[in-house]
Amino acid sequence: MRIATYNINGVRARLETVLGWLELQEPHVALLQEIKCVDEVFPREEIERLGYTIATHGQKSFNGVAILSKLPLEDLVRGLPGDDEDEQARWIEATVMGDRAVRVCNLYLPNGNPAPGPKFDYKLSWLERMQARVQAILASEEPAVFAGDYNVIPEARDVRRPDDWRDDALFRPESRAAFRRLENLGLYDAIRLRTQAPGVYSFWDFQRGSWERDDGIRIDHHLLTPQAADLLRDAWIERDARGGTKPSDHVPVWVELEA
Repeated sequence: MRIATYNINGVRARLETVLGWLELQEPHVALLQEIKCVDEVFPREEIERLGYTIATHGQKSFNGVAILSKLPLEDLVRGLPGDDEDEQARWIEATVMGDRAVRVCNLYLPNGNPAPGPKFDYKLSWLERMQARVQAILASEEPAVFAGDYNVIPEARDVRRPDDWRDDALFRPESRAAFRRLENLGLYDAIRLRTQAPGVYSFWDFQRGSWERDDGIRIDHHLLTPQAADLLRDAWIERDARGGTKPSDHVPVWVELEA
């Protein structure tokens, strides 16, 4: 089972990019973030033609997440539990029924800037809610993948210019500590199970020639439960997608599971 996470930065604005990528790479499961549309206007028909079942949790003009799957989906949940007043569309999860059932959680974690401030407080509280959800899923002892745009740079080796990011919400100590708490629950960073090298990035800003200068950061992650980590065959970043036609500022990040 090949699972890709991809912050597409507007699915309607980049529909041809998405369709071309799906046709070329054929992920079994594609987890999209920042679809930036309500469920009713998601380009369902065009994607369904490629053989995908679609589940969305959308929001007008902002946020929004979607699961595209060539395998059956069961037990769909929209929205991160823990705050009934949170209307931001940042979480969707389902069980993918492959050779083995895998729980897949697709997340678009809040950016948190400017920090400190209310947006950063929301980010940290959202991470606390996520931790509670992770604990609940871990208790089931099922293979599970928590994938998406975390808006967290875990370590200095995950950013080209660490000193320039010290006060940014993506790299502040509180954000990195919250990410470590997730890992300390028993989750595994899939990319770091495959490489310890620095300079492995998943995002390059549209401004300041970041792509041309390889001025990147790694903020798109797959965190795996122990049961999913046992199934891991490979993990990689599809770096070349950033140089394609009408790219997102993120690129797809992949895991392949024996499932």
